[in-house]
Amino acid sequence: MKEKIIEFIDRKVRDANAKGVVIGLSGGLDSTTVLFLCVEALGKDKVLGVMMPSEINKKEDLDDAIQVCKKLGVKYKIIKIDPILKSFEESLDLIDKLVKGNLMARIRMCILYYFANKEKLLVAGTGNKSEYLQGYFTLHGDISCDFSPLGNLYKKDVKKLAEELGLPRKIIEKTPTAGLWQGQTDEGELGITYEELDKILPFLEKKMSVEKIHEETKIEIEKIKKVKERMEKTEFKRKEIEKA
Repeated sequence: MKEKIIEFIDRKVRDANAKGVVIGLSGGLDSTTVLFLCVEALGKDKVLGVMMPSEINKKEDLDDAIQVCKKLGVKYKIIKIDPILKSFEESLDLIDKLVKGNLMARIRMCILYYFANKEKLLVAGTGNKSEYLQGYFTLHGDISCDFSPLGNLYKKDVKKLAEELGLPRKIIEKTPTAGLWQGQTDEGELGITYEELDKILPFLEKKMSVEKIHEETKIEIEKIKKVKERMEKTEFKRKEIEKA
């Protein structure tokens, strides 16, 4: 798995005739795993890490991302997004925390593509398959990228890969969060643990019935139904834009 992804990264960069990659770093598992993979595939000099904290993000997460970049010898930049977000707030009504959170994800992606354009880099995505199948991403935000190293890996597979790559234990065991508002966690929003989710999703991909999945996994039927419903309701987010 590791070698296949490393080869994939190298090929994507060479095919695009790019100078390297830029990665949005949160100090979390997925983005740090992508960072390690890109360094192995391309070398530290062809990788740029960008941290884009807001006032609600923990300083500890920023520190973790910085430490990893220093350990790998990767160039990094820190762009605080609060002034950009404030300029939107002055022009728009941003009371709803979900709308504001989605805007933050899109601001971060704009910043990544700024550096990609400026430095002739590709944007390496950091999303995983578990979140993708649940529609747990922002269109034109964190889902936007030039290629997705972890796109075919469930969260449990990302953890295994992180172990193999030698990520700091602190990052592997950190509570996953998109950092979009105070106290926000991925599992809290999804309403299920990644462990349970990753047991259910492979069966749903095979179109297995809720009852049969319950027999196979022993997970509550209501939880399986909710995962199935979310997968169906967010299908539009996984389709290409239709043309008239």
